[in-house]
Amino acid sequence: MKAIYVRVSTEEQAIKGSSIDSQIEACVKKAGTTNVLKYADEGFSGELLERPALNRLREDARKGLITELICYDPDRLSRKLMNQLIIDDELRKKGIVLTFVNGDYADSPEGQLFFSMRGAISEFEKAKIKERTSTGRLQKIKKGIIIKDPSLLGYRMNKEKRTLEIIEEEAKVVRMIFDLFTDHSSHFFNRVNGIALHLTKLGIPTKRGAKVWHRQVVRQILMNPSYKGKYEQYKYDTEGSYVSKQAGGPAIMKLRPEEERYVTEIPWVVSDEQWEYAQELLGKSRRKQLQYGTHQYLLSGLVRCGNCGNTMTGKKRKSHGGDFYVYECRKNYAGAKNRGCGKSMSENKLNRIVWDEIYKFITNPEKYRVYKEEEKATHKADELELIQKEIEKAKKGRQRLITLISLSEEDDLDIEEVKTQIVELQRKQNHLMIQHDAIEKEIKEAEGSAAGENAMKRALDYLSSVNADNLKLEDKKAIINFIVEEVLIVDSETIHIRTH
Repeated sequence: MKAIYVRVSTEEQAIKGSSIDSQIEACVKKAGTTNVLKYADEGFSGELLERPALNRLREDARKGLITELICYDPDRLSRKLMNQLIIDDELRKKGIVLTFVNGDYADSPEGQLFFSMRGAISEFEKAKIKERTSTGRLQKIKKGIIIKDPSLLGYRMNKEKRTLEIIEEEAKVVRMIFDLFTDHSSHFFNRVNGIALHLTKLGIPTKRGAKVWHRQVVRQILMNPSYKGKYEQYKYDTEGSYVSKQAGGPAIMKLRPEEERYVTEIPWVVSDEQWEYAQELLGKSRRKQLQYGTHQYLLSGLVRCGNCGNTMTGKKRKSHGGDFYVYECRKNYAGAKNRGCGKSMSENKLNRIVWDEIYKFITNPEKYRVYKEEEKATHKADELELIQKEIEKAKKGRQRLITLISLSEEDDLDIEEVKTQIVELQRKQNHLMIQHDAIEKEIKEAEGSAAGENAMKRALDYLSSVNADNLKLEDKKAIINFIVEEVLIVDSETIHIRTH
């Protein structure tokens, strides 16, 4: 059966006004019949080989469902020459005729040469478009023109003047955030998460209209120099970001050096002094536990769930009229994306297990050296195995969804929903692979590393400076932080202590 493949990226739609419908019309005309299989990738970059419709096409080709493939031109298949040749080779092995509406392809030296030249020109054209766009954007930035609406709370973009103007109602919210955070008499002084919960409770919407405030949104507002009238442009290098996101990976945003950035003056919402004080408070509180609670956790910030990878935090629970404490894999703060799996473990039990092990180390440093050797081949290997299993699950899940699309009629399936699931699984797989590679790298770097010996030396130096026979909670905590990098809870009986 004849098939047609069409593709257009979001970038091409914006620049050239290309459309899927016009390609379909031309391809159907070339096929000479309307009875064709249609494969369409809309909003996917030609630099990617992994595309839902293309994957379905290749799978159907392998199944022998296609006799001829008609495409508008070679760069609809791919903008990368190597990918074009991979697809062409797969089709030829199945005896499938590949026909182009724009630039006929023949299985001849001339045709192969044309294909190579067409692919190279296509890549060159896209590179030139990127270069021209980037150069023009930078020239505008140098003139103090704001090129993109940053969607900042408290501001609107004046598209005619290309400047930012204050929205007073929203600016009041920004001022309230800074006042709550920097005022010593405020109940939310130096409390980012507390402010997020407070704004959510008040029913104040975010800039995007969300009802729930995430603590990171509040932190970003407090850290943004735009609110003191200094709007930074050309701050991030996003080269490769578009393709990465299309492939299901994270956005690539590399912070440029300060000397490469451009600052545009805009109306300020808070004073320089208040903004700078907020930065000072943020610097002091970063990654430190707030001291307002009465209960101090020995392993604060060190415990992580071995199942889902979330950090486990201390929680108070009631039992038989009394209080007891646990480390729990559950996120209750406003806007948490991953709520955790709910695993919990008694604080007393975990504290005892970890401290008993650490005490053996500081009283017998040789035992610590032996443990470090064993550690290289035990829990890190176990963690690698767990991550590898999750990677395989993501791969199989993604493959099942791709197969589902290829076997289903479009009317019977929400294609967009399935696409979203495929992308999410790809993102999860990419994230896990990054973790896998990082652990492998750590294992290699640990070979011959003196970091463990230095950690033990610092712990012993501290121990000699206090009363070793009557260690207080803060003393134990300090010693643990010198030696322990992370405590991984797989289950109630499997605890891995990862040391420096």
